[in-house]
Amino acid sequence: MQKNLFHSFKQNVSGIAIPEKFTFPFFYEPHQLSKIATSELQNYLENQIDWEHNFGLDETQNGLVIGKMFGVLVVQNQENELGYLAAFSGKLAETNHLPYFVPTVFDMLEEEGFFKKEEQILNKYNKEIDQLVNSESYLTATNHLIDILNQADTEINAHKEQIKLGKAYRAKRREVCSIEELRLFEQMSQAESILLKKLKQHWHNEIINAKKDVDFYHHKINALKETRRVRSSELQKQLFENYSFLNQHGELKSLEKIFKGNPPAGAGECAAPKLLHYAFQHQLKPIAMAEFWWGQSPKSEVRKHKQFYPACMGKCEPILKHMLEGMNLEDNPFIVNPAEGKELDIVFEDDYLVVIDKPSEFLSVPGKQITDSVYTRMKEKYPEATGPLIVHRLDMSTSGLLLIAKSSEIYKKLQSQFIKRQIKKRYVALLDGALIGKEGVIDLPLRVDLDNRPNQIVCYKYGKKAETHWEVIQQKGTKTLVYFYPITGRTHQLRVHAAHVLGLDAPIVGDDLYGTKANRLHLHAESITFQHPISKEIMTISKEAEFSI
Repeated sequence: MQKNLFHSFKQNVSGIAIPEKFTFPFFYEPHQLSKIATSELQNYLENQIDWEHNFGLDETQNGLVIGKMFGVLVVQNQENELGYLAAFSGKLAETNHLPYFVPTVFDMLEEEGFFKKEEQILNKYNKEIDQLVNSESYLTATNHLIDILNQADTEINAHKEQIKLGKAYRAKRREVCSIEELRLFEQMSQAESILLKKLKQHWHNEIINAKKDVDFYHHKINALKETRRVRSSELQKQLFENYSFLNQHGELKSLEKIFKGNPPAGAGECAAPKLLHYAFQHQLKPIAMAEFWWGQSPKSEVRKHKQFYPACMGKCEPILKHMLEGMNLEDNPFIVNPAEGKELDIVFEDDYLVVIDKPSEFLSVPGKQITDSVYTRMKEKYPEATGPLIVHRLDMSTSGLLLIAKSSEIYKKLQSQFIKRQIKKRYVALLDGALIGKEGVIDLPLRVDLDNRPNQIVCYKYGKKAETHWEVIQQKGTKTLVYFYPITGRTHQLRVHAAHVLGLDAPIVGDDLYGTKANRLHLHAESITFQHPISKEIMTISKEAEFSI
């Protein structure tokens, strides 16, 4: 083990109790030891001169701005000394190896490794293919074929037009011509048909001959492409087999087995797997872990400088499931029912519909692991009700008003109002930041983060339109109370629009996905306006939030 990769704490941590359980990486509050390790790593990042990378924190620095996720793993060595390991996700300063940080589990950049060697062979195939595609002889053959096709089309169409004109002329003459002239017309018609067949056959032969030259190159190009495809596939399989991760029992498991042959791009390159693999490799006992963002936020995701984030679900969850096997972990909050002991308050009810006030941390509909929800509670309360009951949804962490339909007919009528955007909703939110301006519109298209569900990202190419009007109610220090008026209803729309650097750049207080965890998410659906489906009365139902600035 390189001694400089096990970092002893500079701060005296002897009085800090070691946690009994290891960090649950997908939802955690960093342990005090993790916070100290993070502070020391951040101090290194601020002062190091070992390498250069543009994180977007220095306006005078040149180069592409790329923020990074970093991680710390508090460990105990065989002498029972406490220290920590540090890692970064992906590459940093265009390399996998840098002082202070643990290496990647498998180094694809190693010059003498099989991946780099095979990559060079694949690049030779790419070069050969490019040379053939751009060769003068191939281009000449291709252009010749195009010319032949154009000439054939021109001459055959011209002859067909001649036949058409001849037929028209003969049709007019048939009424007044002699028998001898009619016979001549038949001979002319037959001659034209024979000539058309000969013309088609001539150009057919010319096209076949021209295609032979082009096909000669196509066969060579396609053969090279197929060889490249097979070798690339074999290289990928070899990579996945060799890219293997240790757990505390010393068991290795490859990417291929973890993801059953189809790992997502970048799997295994995040900080958490690197840290744990290195610890198990060098008989270091994992104590606690944390990951944080360093640098400017990317344009798609919501990332704040120095803020802690959980491990991603898409790429890391399957890997860490193997790596953490048998370890005593903190409780998984995703399998704990957050609605236990909470009640649904009815704000309005008649024979047709109900408006309830949903508490925060309460599912609207059953989840994968937890069934207790507004739907199941309403189904139990109104057993005779028909249809889906839940007309619209709120995020589990969002509190506020929900419309419940007691029949399929009422559900369809209320749904129609939502589809036509006739229903108006107002949310109140407490933001962690001071805003410039008093009101405005946020228009940032959203789609799910495929590698980290259920998080949403801004995406102008594949995202769905998402529009939010906002209005400041009150501002005090670095906190701002606002109204949100969503025009569209995308998943996490208000949360992303509040937190994103292109939105308000001020996350909602307590947002554990896009901001900082607190006692609750300070977002409440406090008002809803709709037309009663039976009485046709325009109704506005309100319920004030329990929080304020």
